[in-house]
Amino acid sequence: MQLIWKLERALIRDILNELPEPKPPYTTLASNIKNLEKKGFLGKKAYGNTFEYFPLVSQGAYGKRSFHQVIQNYFNGSMANVLSFMVKEKGISQKEIEELQKLIDNNFKEEA
Repeated sequence: MQLIWKLERALIRDILNELPEPKPPYTTLASNIKNLEKKGFLGKKAYGNTFEYFPLVSQGAYGKRSFHQVIQNYFNGSMANVLSFMVKEKGISQKEIEELQKLIDNNFKEEA
């Protein structure tokens, strides 16, 4: 998706050319692009047997959906589990914990 947002409109060949070595096989990339289209992330315009793909969702909307899926799939839908993982596995600093607490506190103040 990053490359499609960057290119705005692209053929599979264009996307393949932008990828670093080792490049995936054309058919693998085409399959991934078609899956993104089926999920509603990409649109396409036909030029004979060739398709030009373009994004249907913004980076923000895509990121939000992906983040929610990670929370559901890997953390049982629990933000507490996410934060616990960050603290235990990623070495989050005391300063970062304090910043997170401020964000949480400010969010609750805005909702009240």
